Parts: sequence; structure tokens; C-alpha cells
Amino acid sequence: MGVKLIRISPDGNWGMLPLPTLKDPPGTCRRILSFIREEVKGAGAKGVVLGLSGGLDSSVCAYLCARALGPERVLGLLMPDEVTPPEDLRDARLVARELGIPHRLLPLSPLCRRIFPLLRGDRKAKGNVKARLRMVLLYYAANSRNLLVVGTGDRSELLMGYFTKYGDGGADLLPLGGLFKTQVRELARYLGVPEPIILKPSSPALWPGQTAEKELGISYELLDSILHLKLDLGKDPRSIGKELGVPGKLVRRVLERMERTEHKRRPPPSPSPP
Repeated sequence: MGVKLIRISPDGNWGMLPLPTLKDPPGTCRRILSFIREEVKGAGAKGVVLGLSGGLDSSVCAYLCARALGPERVLGLLMPDEVTPPEDLRDARLVARELGIPHRLLPLSPLCRRIFPLLRGDRKAKGNVKARLRMVLLYYAANSRNLLVVGTGDRSELLMGYFTKYGDGGADLLPLGGLFKTQVRELARYLGVPEPIILKPSSPALWPGQTAEKELGISYELLDSILHLKLDLGKDPRSIGKELGVPGKLVRRVLERMERTEHKRRPPPSPSPP
């Protein structure tokens, strides 16, 4: 853990916080590469497929998979819709070209136009449909080619339940599941991911103007500090708030969200056998 000058809030307030950092980026990289190889070998799969969104997590996963398996065993699916920012599609193509991985463009808009009129739904419901359609396409590609689906979620977003159940939460392996978002950025620099992708605000891009930090109401730096102090160092909410210089209610809100979204991280419940 290192103390860094970081953003405390999404609107740009700054402060000194104890931020979890990667002590050994090369060692972390080797461990994840080994994990990917073992999962693919254990499943008897030919390789992996993942969604290329042009974002940080997606790009880091692509770089890791290409290193672990060779680019020819990694399939990237670009699945934009009408609200996908042009720069995201550009960056997704850039990653595919840089790594030399096979990739396919599969626009979602024709599928959405067939589904949305069937039932009335608000913006969030429609956004979840998009995420689940991407999961359907990923598993269609995986099943038809004997591949594993790589999920791109990181530890921060998984703990906050910031993913769509049976959408981007549906995967066979999560290479970044043990890394906070801020640690993923560190690993991205070690891997040589283009800097504009590293600095790009995280967003599922399910509707115009959507950003992860705006929805979560907290910067990733502060979120990661809270989660690290609680989960890795075992500190109580009051101590965390005092150490970070933030209101205790903010710390409690983060931890309460983690508890509320537990259902998204576990299998569906069922009654005990008779």
C-alpha cells in the first residue's frame, strides 16, 4: 500500500490517501498468465473469446490473454450499438491490431430493435438487455469454437455489484477479479496498453453520458482505498473514515452496497434437500 495524491471524489477534489498498489507488476502478470493457461488447459478449450470495448479492463484482459495463449487463440468481439462512442470502437480496433488477434464486428442495434418493442422498459432495463445480448454472442462464439468466455470485471466493480447479472457478469474466468481498478491501471502501464485507454473514464456505455464513477458516486481511488482498508487490513468503518478523512456515512454506504449486491456474486439460492 502506498500513499498517493489522488482524486477523492468524481468532481475532482484531491487528497492524500493510502492506495493499494502493485508491489510486483511482473510477478502479478506472471501469476495471471499462468491462471489463464491453466483454466484453458483444464477445460480442454482451444482458446478464449472476450468482448473488446475499447475500455481499460477489456484491453488489459486482451493483452493478458494474447500473452498467455498467443494471439491466434484469442477471439475478440466488438459489439457496439447506437450509443457507443466512436473513440471506444476506434480503441477496440486499435487493441485488436496491436495484438494481432482475430476479431469480429457484431453490432447490437439490429437485435435491440427486435427486442425493445416487445416489452416496455426504462433506460436501466434496456441497458441490461444490451449487456445480456453481449453475453449471448460471447457464449455463441465460445460454444461454436470450443472457447472459454473471459470476463473483464475487476475486483472493485465485482465487490460493488457494478455489473449486469447474467450479462457482463457471465463468464468462465475473471483474470482481473483479484485486482482493484487502480491496480488494473498499474498493470496496464506495465503491459504497454495505450495511455489514452488507461486514462479513459470507465463506462459500460449503455446510454449516453454514462460513467462508472458518476453512477457509483465515488472515485475509484477512494473506493479502492475503502475496500482495501476494510477487506485486506480488517479495519472498521469508523477507523477507515478517520484515516481517509471522509464522512463515516460514505464508508458505510460503500460497505452496505457490497452487502446488498452479494446476490450477484453467488449462485441462485435454493431450499435444502428434503
